[in-house]
Amino acid sequence: MSLNEGSSIIHATAVSLNGRGVLIMGPSGSGKSGLALELMGYGADLVSDDRVVLETRDQSLIARTAPNLHGMIEARGIGILNAVTVDSSQIVLAVDMNQTETDRLPPHRSVVLLDVTVPVVHKSAQPSFAAAILQYLKQGRKE
Repeated sequence: MSLNEGSSIIHATAVSLNGRGVLIMGPSGSGKSGLALELMGYGADLVSDDRVVLETRDQSLIARTAPNLHGMIEARGIGILNAVTVDSSQIVLAVDMNQTETDRLPPHRSVVLLDVTVPVVHKSAQPSFAAAILQYLKQGRKE
């Protein structure tokens, strides 16, 4: 797989539900793969674990599987697992695993990646966090 001009490989994980993807960003050990596994348990498909190719297409941010990582996700304490993988997905949400949400109803936040503005949420210790992310992928967030 070659990178297109304007593409970038970042340290992140991405999953997709019906073509709508979430980019999970954070340092090693922050829970990126763990959150992805929870989302996959709810029916999302893996795009890429640990490294994600990002590119723009029609003013949208697209995540693709990184070279040599197709169909694999790390499960700490278990090993590398096989996974259903989709080749690409439009990123509609980013999760910053390096910041913890303290607000009950947080403000709308965004991050700019490859000149595309994407909504971003901070990780939450709530047990329903993965389910809330999945619902966001299905229906979005009230403005």
